[in-house]
Amino acid sequence: MGSERMQNAGDKFMFLNSLSEGKEKLRLKREVGLISSVSLIAGTMIGSGIFMSPEWVLHHMGNPASSLLVWAACGLLAMFGALSYAELGTIIKESGGEYIYILRIFGSFPAFLFAYTSVILVRPAGLAAVCLSFAEYAIAPFYPGCSSPQVAIKCTAAACILILTIINCLNVRLATSVMNIFTAAKLLALLVIVVGGLVLLAKGQTQSFQNGFQGTTAGIGAVGVAFYQGLWSYDGWNNLNYVTEELKKPEVTLPRALMIAIPLVTCLYLLVNVSYLAAMTPSELLSSGAVAVTWGDKVLGSWAWLISLSVALSTFGSSNGTFFSGGRVCYIAAREGHMVNILSMAHVRCLTPSPALLFTSAMSLIMIISGNFTSIVNFFSFIAWLFYGITISGLYAGVLLSQVPIIIPIIVLMAAVYLVLAPIIDQPQMEILYIVLFIFSGVVFYFPLVRFKYHPRFLQKVTLHLQLLLEVAPTTKDAN
Repeated sequence: MGSERMQNAGDKFMFLNSLSEGKEKLRLKREVGLISSVSLIAGTMIGSGIFMSPEWVLHHMGNPASSLLVWAACGLLAMFGALSYAELGTIIKESGGEYIYILRIFGSFPAFLFAYTSVILVRPAGLAAVCLSFAEYAIAPFYPGCSSPQVAIKCTAAACILILTIINCLNVRLATSVMNIFTAAKLLALLVIVVGGLVLLAKGQTQSFQNGFQGTTAGIGAVGVAFYQGLWSYDGWNNLNYVTEELKKPEVTLPRALMIAIPLVTCLYLLVNVSYLAAMTPSELLSSGAVAVTWGDKVLGSWAWLISLSVALSTFGSSNGTFFSGGRVCYIAAREGHMVNILSMAHVRCLTPSPALLFTSAMSLIMIISGNFTSIVNFFSFIAWLFYGITISGLYAGVLLSQVPIIIPIIVLMAAVYLVLAPIIDQPQMEILYIVLFIFSGVVFYFPLVRFKYHPRFLQKVTLHLQLLLEVAPTTKDAN
């Protein structure tokens, strides 16, 4: 009986591996077109940030006019960063974003440190932050007049992650369809806020913009933190580079999607912030725990519940995009030998990187238990811009610029250096030291496991059993 079970397991294992060794190699499909690409970028960017970060940008900048300048500068910086990444994406036609660019330009060790930090900390933290904000808005109607219990918020956020895991493991087309639908819904919600603000301005409610620059913050650290909060709302501008191998005609789709999505989001963000300031005084905006909901109460009256619903839909759609791209980083890093082998495999029927998605889901659930929205955003932004700067510097270290004017990546690189150093110089925090120590703790794993390729036997047995359980097989990359 036992030998028969082992024989069946062995046959199944050989069948799974044979799928990736035949004439038709097992690989992820190219199913992401222009509309889905625009939805992935815009849908991920428009998440919790525009509904939660405006009060923090205003808090750190000190007045409405300078906060609007920060929002505009963040949009310009995201556009410049995306153009630089588009240049890299058309030269290095592989999925993985920063990870694959650092690997091809700077080599294995820095790429491993990025993958180690991104897979375990950065991507799960970003997903956790978006899901926490989704949970806050989703359950707010059930606790009128008081703040929602943290247990309820975290349980709802965990449920959101589990639903996203099921959607993304089942089918790529299903995941992109969800992105398209939710992107359309959130654009409609933002248009409602914009139109409401324009109506208020037409009625003469411009008090917030009088003496707009009075009390502007001068500290470089405070300005850096304001940019962290603003850029959090724009995070996702680089998401398409994580799925290059799944794009239809990536050399055309990648730059076109960027040129459509990022200017659209920037204009909407500016108009939404103007609408907030038209409906609320700066002091009211600063005291609001949920800016969009306060705006809805003031402008829409009995229809204010639509805003809570819209924000919940928006953040769910954004978390789907974050999850979709974040799982690919884990998958690509494993395929290149920087993570355990099981994470580089794909489901034999669904053709999705389900082990990597499940791992990302598990790490995000841990982040939800241990963190809160504001702290996650600040430290996420610090690490993200550290690696953005390293990636952009690769345009000079190993890649010849051909399309993008050289001033654009220079501006992005200077901004990345400022965003990393300014908070450290002006307002040093022990948490930043812990993050740096965490990044370099990857050395402990790199040399034995990657450099000297030490693979414990028990890990091979675990991989075999997981491969049988999850019905996954090794894949090959498609960089054509």
